[in-house]
Amino acid sequence: MYKNIVFDLYGTLIDIHTDEEKPVVWEKLALLYGYKGAVYTPEDIKKDYIKYVAEEKAEVHNKYPYYYKIDIQIGNVFTKLFQAKGVNPTDRDIEEIAALFRGISTDNINLYSGVTDLLKTLKENGRRLYLLSNAQYLFTINEMKLFDIYKYFDNIFISSEYLVSKPDIHFFNILVNKCGLNKSETIMIGNEYKSDIKGAYGAGIDSIYIRQEEMPEIEEELKSKWNIMEGEIWKIGEYLL
Repeated sequence: MYKNIVFDLYGTLIDIHTDEEKPVVWEKLALLYGYKGAVYTPEDIKKDYIKYVAEEKAEVHNKYPYYYKIDIQIGNVFTKLFQAKGVNPTDRDIEEIAALFRGISTDNINLYSGVTDLLKTLKENGRRLYLLSNAQYLFTINEMKLFDIYKYFDNIFISSEYLVSKPDIHFFNILVNKCGLNKSETIMIGNEYKSDIKGAYGAGIDSIYIRQEEMPEIEEELKSKWNIMEGEIWKIGEYLL
């Protein structure tokens, strides 16, 4: 029996589409920074944002050369954008900028049908639920609370907080080791066949692949124990209970 259920988030529990290339994103971001004393043109703030993202990636890579799939903390990028203009932001400033940036760049976001019922049922049946997501903490926690699913998870692991992403097995092992999990009693559920399924397989963890409509065609053999090809969330409960 699988006692520990590890979920991916985006494309598995939450359906989201973002577009950071829209001109309005950088127009509004420049305006928001200007309100706080850091004056940019839309073109310059986008250029510097890209530059600081690259700097953060290089710093993480130098610090953790054994991670082959790194992540960064986007809050550091937003902070550097302030500091470059001589402004020292508060933590609250960064949280607000992150929320507004995410809101402006998000075209749509919804909870997949059946997710809440599934999480509630698994908890009621004594399963421990974990999140293992390639995401930014400053965005993700707000979105989990928006859909009232944060409360169902026993622990949450977001790649930006550990500077490593799926399918790197280091990320899977961080969760396993911190929570003291038995891998034979643990299963990963996700919609990315490389990050979630292949990554879990490499870490010695079973998995369930769930395919939503927007996912690309699978280009290699799936390493999952079960496959749900039509996005039917409720089937997960049938397999696990």
